[in-house]
Amino acid sequence: MNIQLTLAFRYLSGRKLRTFLTTLAVVFGVMIIFGMNILLPTMIQSFQANILAASGQVDMTITHKTGEAFSPSVAAAVAGIDGVRAVTGFLNRAVNLPADYFDRDPAKADRVATLSLAGLDPETAQTLHSYPVAQGRFLLPDDRPAAVITTSLAEALGLKPGDDLPLPAAQGTVRLKIVGLLPARTLPGNEEVLVTLPEAQVVFDQPDQINTVEANFNTTDSAQRAAIESAIESALGENYHFGALPTGSELLANLRAGQAAVNLFGFMALFMGAFIIFNTFRTVVAERRRDLAMLRIVGASRRAVTGIILVECLLQGVIGTFIGIVLGYVIGAGLIGAMSPLMQQYIHLKLGAPVVTPTLLIVTVALGVGITVLAGLLPALSASRVTPMEALRPALGESIHRAARRSAIVGGILLALALAALFSRNAGLIGLGAVLLLTGLILLAPALVRPIAVGFGALAALAFARQGTATLAEGNVTRQPSRAAVTASATMIGLAIIVALGGMTTSISGWGLNLVKKSLGSDYLFIPPAVGVWANNVGAASQGGLADRLRAVDGVGLVSTMRFGGAAINGTPISLLGIDPQVFPQVSGLNFASGDPDTAYADLASSRALIINGPFAANTGLKAGDTVTVAAPDGDRTYRIAAVAGDYFNAKISTGYLSQANLQTDFHKTDDVFIQLNLAPGADAAAVEPEIKAVAADYPQFSLVSGKAYYDQNKKLFDVAFVVFDVLMGVLALPSLIAMLNTLAIGVIERTREIGMLRAVGATRPQVRRIVLLEALMLAAIGTALGLLAGLYLGYVFVVGLNAAGFAFPYSFPLTGLVVGVAAGLLFGVLAALLPARQAAQMEIVKALRYE
Repeated sequence: MNIQLTLAFRYLSGRKLRTFLTTLAVVFGVMIIFGMNILLPTMIQSFQANILAASGQVDMTITHKTGEAFSPSVAAAVAGIDGVRAVTGFLNRAVNLPADYFDRDPAKADRVATLSLAGLDPETAQTLHSYPVAQGRFLLPDDRPAAVITTSLAEALGLKPGDDLPLPAAQGTVRLKIVGLLPARTLPGNEEVLVTLPEAQVVFDQPDQINTVEANFNTTDSAQRAAIESAIESALGENYHFGALPTGSELLANLRAGQAAVNLFGFMALFMGAFIIFNTFRTVVAERRRDLAMLRIVGASRRAVTGIILVECLLQGVIGTFIGIVLGYVIGAGLIGAMSPLMQQYIHLKLGAPVVTPTLLIVTVALGVGITVLAGLLPALSASRVTPMEALRPALGESIHRAARRSAIVGGILLALALAALFSRNAGLIGLGAVLLLTGLILLAPALVRPIAVGFGALAALAFARQGTATLAEGNVTRQPSRAAVTASATMIGLAIIVALGGMTTSISGWGLNLVKKSLGSDYLFIPPAVGVWANNVGAASQGGLADRLRAVDGVGLVSTMRFGGAAINGTPISLLGIDPQVFPQVSGLNFASGDPDTAYADLASSRALIINGPFAANTGLKAGDTVTVAAPDGDRTYRIAAVAGDYFNAKISTGYLSQANLQTDFHKTDDVFIQLNLAPGADAAAVEPEIKAVAADYPQFSLVSGKAYYDQNKKLFDVAFVVFDVLMGVLALPSLIAMLNTLAIGVIERTREIGMLRAVGATRPQVRRIVLLEALMLAAIGTALGLLAGLYLGYVFVVGLNAAGFAFPYSFPLTGLVVGVAAGLLFGVLAALLPARQAAQMEIVKALRYE
């Protein structure tokens, strides 16, 4: 082992440029893997930290499994259980605040974007929690309207005891007199505002309702506590959740829906990183065939030769993996820092420090070191099986082409299987077909080297006919088709990702903007602070509230409202949105994937019927015509699925649409959380709009936006989002450039004596430079041709996968992506060749001829 370590160290230190390039491949591959795969755990952990920070430590927390409110009689039932010492009921909801709500200054960043408003019984609440008042006093049972807030919130808003705190309420704005200050919060989470329970019920328009029961027991004995918990669960039944507060379950569902996209990029990062490492080391070891043969001649055994390669790869793998993890963390932290303001602005979620899971660390190290060792070990084992004399001789063209033919046959079979999978229309088989396609193209590549190189060489010969450099470049490429295919495959993978993501983003863009126009194409929109996360928005009262006042404005035509309720179907959380089946289709509309729109809306009006969206249908396997049991606050209700359809706001969240009458009867929800308005035919918008704004001013929790302005705003958001996609495409395509640079530079190193011979017989430096450049362009042309084919297939796979997840949009042919792919492929060839071409041209003839 010592001699193997010594020889490995001498080899690496004696060939510094080659060692640097191969280690760079490991660094870059690991950096991509590690950096791209720390985003989602960071988002999920930050979300959970915000929720847990808002809940106190009590023996049992009880909520309805829908997350909705229920009768205070539940608290009384818990109090009657033997062994329960203290019980209190809360009505606790997060309140999203509009931008610039407190300071009214768009130039300043909002210090408070979300509050947690908790309505409590001041007497029973203090039997479970300690409320140390820093200034003023605590709440009294008859305090109306009054609030106790934290010192940190008071400092952020510049308030003190005796001042008023304005907050959005179902009837407009409520002004709470601050009677006391609690110590500043030390944990992350929303600032809490405490009010009496009756006051909270008025603010949220939920009279005689609570949504949380907390209880403490009178024993610390484990068996007795388990018996009390069992008794409570038996008394309340299966409709209640016992344990941690499930607030914001629809937001968690939203994050999980985005997990597929993040995992997609994570998988591509894993694949690209592994491919870079494997591709580079396979090239390096293959180029050392003669070196390995010399070691065998001087007495080294096969095991010794393999051990030397193993130690070399292990050293480079460990060093490259360590550096790659550090750089990957820096990149991941930078992406999280860039995303954090957007997350806080749109969903009021503050991202914490990057989360590095043990699994990611283990996978990254295993891939970085393991693939490095494997990439060098497999070619070394193959080379060690060849006799020393055979390895010293140049490879015979007949044997090379025979191996290429065998590889092409296997590749052709895999391509045929991939094509069959494409026509199966099965998402799983199509995904498997993508792997078969890439593998088949890599195996087929050596057989395609000669025809593509000859064709490209003929074109190049027209420009360089007198100098003969095109012929020499063509000969260099076709003499070693396997080596050429390895280099070209790097370009193939990079371009496949560019074209595939181009097809996916083109499809998503067209579908998304059409959905915005269809579901949000009304004249005016009244938008809450956080769309999609409906539970945390304070709505407007349905009777005599914002919608009724808007209908009374002269010149206003139809007004459609949307109301929210949380529920569960077969244990799966779902957001329920109440609509008016007669008015809603005239002002807005759903995008139907299955079912007839007219029949579906009629079913909503006449029976207990639901329209479910694509993500929920995909997650549960439900379809139109199925009957489901929906968990409601007063017990289970049976609904029939009328259709599968969705809107823009709820495209990623499991959502069901029902009539507002059923939402009120079964879920006791009547407040409007989103409103759309159309002007009456012939109305003068310039005259009507000021009156609409005057009414809206009394409900600051809503932002008034014209339909056209909102469409333009979302179009800009789509453009910004796809800029992010473009950056990701660049990040994932850049490795192909690095891989080609590595293999070309290593190829120049291995051909040092050959280049010296060319210079000795009269080749000028510009000619040598041109030969290397033309070789790179030929290799890029091979990779581009294969990459475009693979990219079209992968793009279709992405769209099919998203459709299987419930996002029903058609595949759009990425013509722009193809043009960009061709240009990028050839540009990669030029850029990758610049350094190796300069390196080859600068070689000194004598030193090159003496190179070993």
